[in-house]
Amino acid sequence: MSEYTLEEFRRKFPHLAKEMGGVGTLRIDAVRTSLKEAEKAAHSIQGYEPTVVDFIRRCDTDDQALEIINFLEARGTIDPDYAKRLRSQLVRCGVRSFGPKKNPGYYYEQG
Repeated sequence: MSEYTLEEFRRKFPHLAKEMGGVGTLRIDAVRTSLKEAEKAAHSIQGYEPTVVDFIRRCDTDDQALEIINFLEARGTIDPDYAKRLRSQLVRCGVRSFGPKKNPGYYYEQG
């Protein structure tokens, strides 16, 4: 497969380049590695219960996020395999790979 510079790509594929970076483009700032957790976050309409990712997104540092993961694993809230995947993502990509920081009042700002 050929590699293109950004300008070559825009010249050869103008419509695709426009779709990939134009108005309406959705940027993905986080990754969910557990389908169960993603479904839980997507379908919680009433009685919202924060997920481990919600707690991690309130952390300022990787160490704080690691403490959250360890605590929830020890408590039995998340299974060891999922905790291992979370730790791996944390080491590889950092705390912000789980999404932008949630500050106090986050949910009031969203509504």
